[in-house]
This record gives sequence, C-alpha cells and structure tokens, in this order.
Amino acid sequence: MFIRVITVFVLIILAIIGMGPIPTTSLICIYVTLFRPKWFKNLVDKIYLDL
Repeated sequence: MFIRVITVFVLIILAIIGMGPIPTTSLICIYVTLFRPKWFKNLVDKIYLDL
C-alpha cells in the first residue's frame, strides 16, 4: 500500500507541474514507451504485488 501512496503523490505533483509551459507528463510517457526503463517495470510489479 505504501508504494501506491507514493505513486499517487508523484502523479499529483506531475499533474501540477504539467500545468506549466513544459508538458512533463507527456515527455515522461514518451520516454517510458520508447525506452522501457527497468524502474518503471519494477514500479508496476510492486503496485500489482499489493493486490
């Protein structure tokens, strides 16, 4: 459950930053889609481990 709280907190921060002139959320999504970083897969695994 702890990893979900952190994930929601980071998504809220990204949403707030995304209101600025630089679309950070879109850039992060493009990066994750193109390069498939290990940290993202680990994050998804941790989130679904709690279910």
